[in-house]
Amino acid sequence: MQLNLKHEIIHNENKANVYCDTAYQCIIHAFGSIDLWNYRLHAPSAEMQKDKTVMLGGNFMNKEITPPTWYYHTYNYFLNVTILPWMEVAYTCTLFKAEALGLKPYGYSGFTNQDRYFSIRLRALKEGQFWRYMPAVVFGTSDPFTSSGGGSIGSTEGNGYYSRFYAAATKHISIGKEEIGVHFSYLYNKRKEYKLNGIAAGISYNPTFAPELRMIAEYDSKDFALGATYLLLKHLHIQVELQKMKYFTGGLCFQFRLK
Repeated sequence: MQLNLKHEIIHNENKANVYCDTAYQCIIHAFGSIDLWNYRLHAPSAEMQKDKTVMLGGNFMNKEITPPTWYYHTYNYFLNVTILPWMEVAYTCTLFKAEALGLKPYGYSGFTNQDRYFSIRLRALKEGQFWRYMPAVVFGTSDPFTSSGGGSIGSTEGNGYYSRFYAAATKHISIGKEEIGVHFSYLYNKRKEYKLNGIAAGISYNPTFAPELRMIAEYDSKDFALGATYLLLKHLHIQVELQKMKYFTGGLCFQFRLK
């Protein structure tokens, strides 16, 4: 079944059920994810959690932070697991409104559907592994495959809204008693409505006087953004972002480690 969106056609059977499951990424991983503790707003970094770390969370997402298909504010929810010291996987759902999917004539309204996708990050190098100044290096992708239209990797339209591939590098630099993280990445996708093909960069900072606080400034190859997260009780991250330096997005993320 094909449903008419405001901007494009969605092959609904491949990405969502008509009824939305429970709703809600410390993503954002992506441009659609907030993971402020691991640096990420939209621009990837090469930082990774310790292995066996599990993160569950959700965000309010301003329409300025999502691909153009979402011409309204929405929400996402996610599960992120660092399976091995060098591998991290995530599953993210972003909510659709029934009106945007053309379901209002059938009696549906509000958030009744969701886009779903997987992400994976693989660490190729640890920071300082072979050389004192060696940065950490990670290769990753989000929403890489869709079965829509017979199946494709790196779709150009339709499903695969959050599709992207990237390489990221991170190096931490000491300045007196303080330390900042410097992050560079290259992002690419083939999407017609949200093309990515450029360099992204950012800086993260955990002040020694407030180690539970992390602040981030970044350029995600399209826009500038500011963000911050605060860790409560060793497990709960409260996170906020200002996309384009003014549009609010925020959420919660609960983190724990498997033994």
